[in-house]
Amino acid sequence: MLLICYPKCGTCRKAQKWLDENGIGYDYRDIKLENPSAEELSGWIAASGLPARKFFNTSGMLYRDMQLKDKLPGMSDEEMITLLATDGMLVKRPLAILGDNVLVGFKEAEWEAALK
Repeated sequence: MLLICYPKCGTCRKAQKWLDENGIGYDYRDIKLENPSAEELSGWIAASGLPARKFFNTSGMLYRDMQLKDKLPGMSDEEMITLLATDGMLVKRPLAILGDNVLVGFKEAEWEAALK
């Protein structure tokens, strides 16, 4: 499993702690140092079954500074994916990638159902 996080994110730390406590192994990737590519994001969005807009970190400063709340409704999925690929801080995290299963954000019950 690949775990994509931002080290300063409290939710990411909570997800890591949960994985560690449950003995679930993962490879860690810092989203700030290694931003997901448009190709990766396209695959993950397709695998998750979620719309592209669900991959945006809506509570982030960059999201607010770019006024994306108002802009996203008029964008195509392709435009959203291209934008997400420009800066890891736009991407909601943590992301857990398990082959065809992609978890976006940390909801303990959801992770438990998918990983145990």
